[in-house]
Amino acid sequence: METSASLGNVLFVDDDPDHLKIYGWILEQAGFSSVPCLAFRRGIDLPREQRVDLVVLDYTLNCDTPTPEIARSVLAMYPGVPIVLLSQIEGLPSDMEPFVTQFVRKGEPQKLTDAIQKLLSSHNETARPHGR
Repeated sequence: METSASLGNVLFVDDDPDHLKIYGWILEQAGFSSVPCLAFRRGIDLPREQRVDLVVLDYTLNCDTPTPEIARSVLAMYPGVPIVLLSQIEGLPSDMEPFVTQFVRKGEPQKLTDAIQKLLSSHNETARPHGR
């Protein structure tokens, strides 16, 4: 799906390439452009030249960098961008509260796309899209 025709660019951070493909397809079917970001053992490499309107971040990453630090890096790169935390655990972990706009459990793709659409709608009413 072309970026210009999408509802927004969603950076998806996960350590599983298959999850990036699956959720990328889900996001694109819902009208968003998916920007995959694979988390490696030593951390992540955020896309610097890509506009990012929202970030979906998996909580349980097989990564030496703690997830709150990754969230902090995301917000430094894309100030003010909403972050949706995606996880299999119940509820928002307290260490992520300062960084996360919304929590969605894995396995609920409709709730995820609904949350993204709602957040992007409200975010775009109050700010311009972020990115470098």
